[in-house]
Amino acid sequence: MRTMIYAGLLTVALVASGCEGKEGKSATPAKPAAAAGAAKAAPAAASAAATTGGSAADCDNYKKELCGAAGGDKSANCTAIKKVVGLMHPSACKAGLANIDHSKKKIAALGDPCSDLVKKLCGDLGAETETCKMVTEKTKAFPTERCEQMMGNYAQVLAGLKRMEDANKPLTAEKFASLTTAGAGEHGPQNAKVTIVEFSDFQCPYCTRAATATKKLKEKYGDKIRIIFRQFPLSFHKQAHLAAQASLAAKDQGKFWEMHDIMFENQRALQRAELDKYAKKIGLDMGKFKAALDSGKYKAQVDADMALGGKVAVQGTPTMFMNGKRVANAADANAIGTQIDKLLAQ
Repeated sequence: MRTMIYAGLLTVALVASGCEGKEGKSATPAKPAAAAGAAKAAPAAASAAATTGGSAADCDNYKKELCGAAGGDKSANCTAIKKVVGLMHPSACKAGLANIDHSKKKIAALGDPCSDLVKKLCGDLGAETETCKMVTEKTKAFPTERCEQMMGNYAQVLAGLKRMEDANKPLTAEKFASLTTAGAGEHGPQNAKVTIVEFSDFQCPYCTRAATATKKLKEKYGDKIRIIFRQFPLSFHKQAHLAAQASLAAKDQGKFWEMHDIMFENQRALQRAELDKYAKKIGLDMGKFKAALDSGKYKAQVDADMALGGKVAVQGTPTMFMNGKRVANAADANAIGTQIDKLLAQ
C-alpha cells in the first residue's frame, strides 16, 4: 500500500482481496455528502411535520426510495441515509415521501462526480478493459466526496489503474512457460488442457481460502487439470519462508500436498518445532527433513520462485494464473471452476 489516495481510495476501495507485499493502513472513508445534507435537513423536516402523523412504514419506504436514488442498498450514501432516517420522526418521513421527487433530484446531483469519474477513467483506460468494468462496478458504492477526491488526484489514480491493467493482461506464452518448469509442487499431467499456477504464502490467511479452493478443484477435476504451486512468502510473515522450504522438503519425499494441507490447516503455528511435528505426522523421513531445513537446502529455490513472481507482476498473495491469464478471485472454487469448464469445452 503506497499512498493514501492509491491505497485508501483505490487499492482498498476497488480491489481489496489478499495479502499484499507491503504493510500499511487503509484510508478512512470520507463522510458521504448525502449524509451531511440529510443530517441538517432532518431536524427541520421533523419539526415542520410533527403534527401530520406518519408511521414506521413511512420511514422504511422513505429509506428505500432515497437509497434507490443514491446508488442502491449497498452504496455508502445509502448507509448514511439509513442512519439519518433512523433518527427522524415518522411524521418527517411522511413529509419526505410527499416530496420525494425533490430529494431524488438533489441526490442525483450529488452523484454526478462519480459518474464523471467513471466516464473519464474508462475513456482513458478503454471501455472494453477489465479495469474499466471493475471501476464501473465498484464506484457505485463510493460516497460523492471520495469521487471528488479521486478526481482531484486523477493523474495518480489513472497511473495506478493502468499498472493494474498491465498486470492483468494475459502472459505471453514464453512467460507462462517459465512458470511451469519442473521443481514446484504439482498435481496433474503436463499435457493437461488447463494449467493453473498459484503463487502463495503459507502464513497468509487469504491463501488458506485459496488452498481450500484448490483442494476442491483437485477433487472435482482430477487429472483433467494441472496445478502448480509456487512459493511467494511475504517479508512480514516471519515463518512463511521456512514453511515454504518445508513444503519443498516434503515434495522431495513425495508428500508435498500432504505438507501443504497440514500447514494451511495450522497456519498460526508454523515455528520450526511445529514443522517437525507435521513432517512426522505425515510420515516423512525425519533425518532427511531436518537436515534439509537445517542446511537451508531449499532456500534458493524459494527465492527463485519469488523472482519468477516478480517477473509476472505478483505483488501479493494469493495470485493465480490459468493458461496464462490472471484469475480474478483465487479463493472462489466455483468461479474458478466456471473458467475451467469453459476451457475444457473448447
